[in-house]
Amino acid sequence: MRLIYILVLMLLPTIAFSQEEAFYIELKDVALQDAIKNIEQTYGVLFSYKDDYVKDKRVSLTQKKRTLLEVLNALQKQTTLSYRVIEKRYVVVSLPQEKIEKTEVLDQVLVKSYLTKGIEKNRDGTYKLYPSQLGILPGLTEPDVLESIQLLPGVLSPNETASGFFVRGGYADQNRLIWDGINIYHKGHLFGMISPLNPNVASEIKFINKGTHAKYGERVSSVIDINSKHIITNRFNAEIGVNGVNADAILDIPIIKDKLSVQASLRKSYTDIYETHTFSQLADKVFESTKINQNEDGDNNFSFIDYNIKLNYKLNSNHSFYTSIINIDNELDYISIDSEANRDFNDLLKIRNTGYGIGWTSKWNNKLTQQTQAYFSDYELNYNYITFENEEQVSDFEKRNTIFDSGISTELNYNASEQFNYDFGYQYTLKDVAYAFLNTTNISFILDSEENIVQTHSAFVSADYNNPNFLDVSFGLRSTYFQELDAMRIEPRLLIFKDLNERFKLQASAEIKNQILSEIDETVFSDLSLENRVWRVANGDNSPIINSKHASLGLIYSKGGFSIDSDIYFKRMKNISALSLGFLNPENIGFNKGNQNVIGTDVFLKKRFNGFNSWISYSYNRAKNKFKTINDSKSFNSRTNITHAISTALSYKTKGLQVALGWKWQTGRPYTIAEEGSNGLEFNNGINTGQLPVYHRLDLSSTYSFKISNKNALRGKIGFSVRNLYNRNNLISREYRGNNSLNDSVELIERYSIGITPNFMFRLYF
Repeated sequence: MRLIYILVLMLLPTIAFSQEEAFYIELKDVALQDAIKNIEQTYGVLFSYKDDYVKDKRVSLTQKKRTLLEVLNALQKQTTLSYRVIEKRYVVVSLPQEKIEKTEVLDQVLVKSYLTKGIEKNRDGTYKLYPSQLGILPGLTEPDVLESIQLLPGVLSPNETASGFFVRGGYADQNRLIWDGINIYHKGHLFGMISPLNPNVASEIKFINKGTHAKYGERVSSVIDINSKHIITNRFNAEIGVNGVNADAILDIPIIKDKLSVQASLRKSYTDIYETHTFSQLADKVFESTKINQNEDGDNNFSFIDYNIKLNYKLNSNHSFYTSIINIDNELDYISIDSEANRDFNDLLKIRNTGYGIGWTSKWNNKLTQQTQAYFSDYELNYNYITFENEEQVSDFEKRNTIFDSGISTELNYNASEQFNYDFGYQYTLKDVAYAFLNTTNISFILDSEENIVQTHSAFVSADYNNPNFLDVSFGLRSTYFQELDAMRIEPRLLIFKDLNERFKLQASAEIKNQILSEIDETVFSDLSLENRVWRVANGDNSPIINSKHASLGLIYSKGGFSIDSDIYFKRMKNISALSLGFLNPENIGFNKGNQNVIGTDVFLKKRFNGFNSWISYSYNRAKNKFKTINDSKSFNSRTNITHAISTALSYKTKGLQVALGWKWQTGRPYTIAEEGSNGLEFNNGINTGQLPVYHRLDLSSTYSFKISNKNALRGKIGFSVRNLYNRNNLISREYRGNNSLNDSVELIERYSIGITPNFMFRLYF
């Protein structure tokens, strides 16, 4: 009732911006992107534009008192772009010959420069990231796709991995990662420490953690939808870069003017030639967690490579096509020696994810547009953990995992009027998933192998009503039939947005989602390793369809350079599964089905002043699991339960120099308490009743952009970053596992955070 009372008091009259109001403004040969930011702050407006439209354009304005329309007219003459003001606050930038469709209003920006420049929050609740525009973020020298998302409220990565993050208490396998319409299952190079996607190739990233559009299925926590460049380029562009782990190159090549162009990228580690201190720090953390002891006798052969190729073709103004290929490869051959125990350990890991996608966009008339896509994703993981005693092999623990994922979809968008917009679509997917846990030494399965195929048929409809003077409502309905499981699921989606006045906005959402793919946890007590868990698909028996219900209510306040974004939410997930092995729970070996309840709050505050950008976010999360056959049927803390988390940063930009300092603090993860008994470790206090110490870390980043020559477009950029600046030794996990020999006892494994880790970056733009 108190919340309702506060919201009623906020229903104040709207103060409209006057386009005739004039301000002093001056621009001295600045990038158009920087000029737009200056204009937004001066006139209190928000720009909407495609990254490729403003790239490499520079503008100048002599100091003079001008209205917004006068400024836009001056920009139009210098940039040959069109600028249209919508609803007295939004400026849409387009090509001169491009007709601005009414549907563009649907992507109105709610908060510009959310964490930093290049990150926006839209009225539909989604976040959009534009890597080429991205300002500096603490601990990052490059606009990493997944690391940047982790700085958003409600997103946590307690394992410090690029892709193993939790969104609002959900598990990492509940986040769907899409590249040009292709599902990606490989979660990161070097056991997840490095993003599997080249951050310099992505053109636009959409991150959704609530109010999900009905066209998105397959995952219950979040969607990361990434698109590489889709604009036809008429000029040759190239980039080369190097950092503390890898080198990469990008080519953007025109083939037929205004018709056909191709973008290609290649990124490869050079650790097989030279190991930097950056790589050594990452490797120390990773191999510690997989029971590999770093010593002088160790022999590490690790490498990764990824590449992307995309062909864009524009038949005419109404029809365009693309084809996209992505390939991600990892190989690890590591040998470590335990001289005291006279044991050698050999880790062999091969991971490959290859994807192919094609797409066709057709504009049938001014109101009807169609998008058709097809994709194929091939994922394969082969992992061996071999133990030698006295140079004789005593065990070979194997994990095998393959996924063949293919699908086709079509979507129709009908823009009925300025207020009504409709989406209709159909999707077909086929997922063939197989896994096996083996111990070849004992000639017996630790887990039986399994292979299942599931075909799904999905139809969806979404209706949007947009009335800034009253209410924005988006209602979607998704219906999915899982053929082999003979199961039908209906998923309603609802998003409501209300302008209470010029300063306050109200947002509410509710949704139901289902998921048939999940990863196997080796024990309910912990996630035993960073990346070598395996995917499995629902089989209607011990692996049911996961169901999620999610509701949220949020309030946004913004004035000038200050904004507050707050959200409260509740999630309930049914049919989550966990696997308990015999050495931990002799009376219950196998899969267990249960439920998870999550309640939480996210609060984000941001302030810009005198070239500085500062923000602080706070997240409260309470996640509880309950299984009928585990922990005496009593609920216990989920391993995703991070009760309190605070993140704050301060950045500064002047000309080509950017500096950022950021600090993270969060309560420790839950763990299961073990006590020494007559037969080794005993678990008598229930699951996850202990809590690890508080985690905190300070990160620093700095970049400098410069021109190499005034006679050509050659530019350069250098960067330097430090993670964990004061070298805090954080305990991030306390786990238990049995050795590969069945005669060995259960042992305690403790994992610690990454130590102080410097990194560098150097890039050239041609």
